[in-house]
Amino acid sequence: MTSFGIRFIDHLAPASTILDWVEFADDKGFEYVWFPHDTFCKSTWAMTCAAAQRTRRMKIGSIGTNPYTFDPCEIATYAATLDELSEGRAVLGLGLHTSDMLAWVGIEATDVIGATSEAVELIRGLLRGEVMEYRGKQFQWTDQAYLRFKPFRERIPIYGCAFGADYLAMTGEVCEGSLPMITPPESAPRMVAHIQRGIERAGRRPQEVDIAGCAWLSLSDDGATADAVMRKMVSYFGAYLEEEALRTVGLSVSSFDEIKSLIDSGRYHDAAEAVTPEMLRLGISGTPHQVIERIEELEEAGITQVCLGGPLGPDPRKAIELLGAKVLPHFAARTG
Repeated sequence: MTSFGIRFIDHLAPASTILDWVEFADDKGFEYVWFPHDTFCKSTWAMTCAAAQRTRRMKIGSIGTNPYTFDPCEIATYAATLDELSEGRAVLGLGLHTSDMLAWVGIEATDVIGATSEAVELIRGLLRGEVMEYRGKQFQWTDQAYLRFKPFRERIPIYGCAFGADYLAMTGEVCEGSLPMITPPESAPRMVAHIQRGIERAGRRPQEVDIAGCAWLSLSDDGATADAVMRKMVSYFGAYLEEEALRTVGLSVSSFDEIKSLIDSGRYHDAAEAVTPEMLRLGISGTPHQVIERIEELEEAGITQVCLGGPLGPDPRKAIELLGAKVLPHFAARTG
């Protein structure tokens, strides 16, 4: 059965408005709410903890909390505190979808697979109440490495955030879930295959790993209006997507050279106008009926949680309303 998450990027609105939308999404039936943990953006840790106080059902997590700008000791205490505030609804999206943002602050993301897997081991040990004296390749801790409080739960689900075949496979090996970017949605079968390779290598069952595909969404009753909003998203972020993913719709990073030049010169409107129909397929855009068709394709590809984010639509609150009224019920009815 497919579950649904909603993902709020920080520039959509002031923090208080986003939290109103989070509460609205909780009422509309979403099972997860996620906040991207991006450099120089609103604090995901503050937003998730505030969301815990505003919701009743949804699981709450960050996407892309990484072991380079945050030590695993800080990540563990954050996750445990969020879990306590939410009474057991915390999830943790650990890792990286890109190393570009770390380069902005002079951090070189070396051995992302090793750093993320060691962080998973350390965080889990701390949550179990263990003394994590540790000598790894990335982290070296003393016998004073233990939590000074008892966590609400001893195991919080960790979702690996990753890019590239081997990194994605690692999330299938060691995590409860995986959060691949599926931009475009046509790349989902490739992402799932990489994750399943890790699942098989670890001798796990596919049901043990929730594959939460992160898609861009622009939803409206007016498909043309939805497309116009998606054009802005694609023009800004398209050049940063994986080459392998772009090839699934006949594109490459170089396809965005002209658009990136326009963005870099501040010509945002011209950049959006230069987005081609093929580029528009990087996200899920259109009416509720069109969105349902695209999500059905994700189901067939093996995505078990559809994590919808990006602009959401020309009116994000209206998009959440449409999702709750027309999209989520379609899939709930189909699964009985």
